[in-house]
Order: sequence, then C-alpha cells, then structure tokens
Amino acid sequence: MTGPNTILIIDDEIQIRRLLEITLTANGYKVLQSGTGKDGLIDAATLHPSLIILDLGLPDAEGIEILKKLREWYSKPIIILSVRQSEDDIVTALDYGANDYLSKPFRSAELLARIRVALRASDNKKEAEILHFGTLCIDLPNHAVRKNDEILKLTSTEFSLLSLLAKNQGRVLTHQYILKEIWGYSYVEQTQYLRVFVAQLRKKVEDNPSKPTLLVTESGIGYRFGE
Repeated sequence: MTGPNTILIIDDEIQIRRLLEITLTANGYKVLQSGTGKDGLIDAATLHPSLIILDLGLPDAEGIEILKKLREWYSKPIIILSVRQSEDDIVTALDYGANDYLSKPFRSAELLARIRVALRASDNKKEAEILHFGTLCIDLPNHAVRKNDEILKLTSTEFSLLSLLAKNQGRVLTHQYILKEIWGYSYVEQTQYLRVFVAQLRKKVEDNPSKPTLLVTESGIGYRFGE
C-alpha cells in the first residue's frame, strides 16, 4: 500500500503526465501514472492513492464512465483535469462525484492549491466518519466495526448496508432506495433479498436481534437506524 500523499494521474498524454510528475514530486507527492481508463481503475484499486487526477478524454473509455466506476467504491478525492471547458461537462463531472474540475492548460500553483484543499477536506472527513452508537463503533474509512471493543466480522455487503443506514441515522430509508444504493437498479424490487441481509446483520450488531434498536423496521416502507 502506498503512502498518504500518493497521487494517481489517469491521462493518455505523456507530456501532461511528465509535467504533473515533475510538479507534484517537487512538492512532496509520490506520483503514479496510468495511460488508459482500464489501467487507471486497476491502479486505483491495487495501489490505493490518496487522490486521483483524471482526464476525460481517454483512449479506451469516456472519463465520465471511469469516474462513475471509481465512485462505486473509491471515496477519496478525484480532480478532473481536461481540455473540455463547457458548463455541461463541468456540471456532469461534479454530479458524478468529482471533487473539483480544472481546465487545460492549467496553472501549476492553482492545481497544487486545489490538491491541498481536497486532501485537507478528505482528512477532515475521515476523522468525522468514525460513528459511535452506544457500544457499537463504525469506522467508515477503515471498513471496521466494533461492538464492546471487539471487531465484528462483516461481509463487504453487510458493511455497506450498515454504513448506509448509520450515516442516515433517524431517517427512514425505503426498500427501493437501499436496494438501489447497495445492489443497483436491477435489484429495486428484491425486498426479500434485503430482509435476509438485514436479519443477518441484526444477529451481529443488535443486543437482542428479535427486538432491534439499531436496525428498525418501518413496516411496508423500509428501515431506520436509531437506538
């Protein structure tokens, strides 16, 4: 796993990658490079960069599609660096999860400033995303859950489900919303599928699974997280 100041550049222009490498390395960052969307996704998943700089014009895929795929699991900052300057392109990228958007040609000082802001915000978010509910502790950045100071063994799906509900404490989430967020649009009618996972999760996090106080059923609607 790479260090906390590692930046992955996903851009097919060698000259841009070299310029960015020189600029970022001189300012204390470790730099990784990918020339295609496919390689970028692999490197993001295996090398764990703390920030990604993503071009929209990639040779093998639209940058927006790569952004969408990254945001299915990658929660750290993504800055778009692209020759595209239209308002529609900028809004679309931000809507799909980009933290910032900078047009080419760019000023190195401005890019460095935006990187610092994004990383600082990410660090602050990480500190805030350790949730405590009585004896239950949910460490969102590290995908760890503890109860009575003991680590619970959750599957990735169970963790995603618990995290979604906990981050919306007190709010009723519909079956359809939960199914879409965790499994995708093709599962929005599979309410029985959701009930099975909730039942499994209750056995692990509730003091009394038959009388849940954390994963509360809202009959005919969905679930609410609350003690």
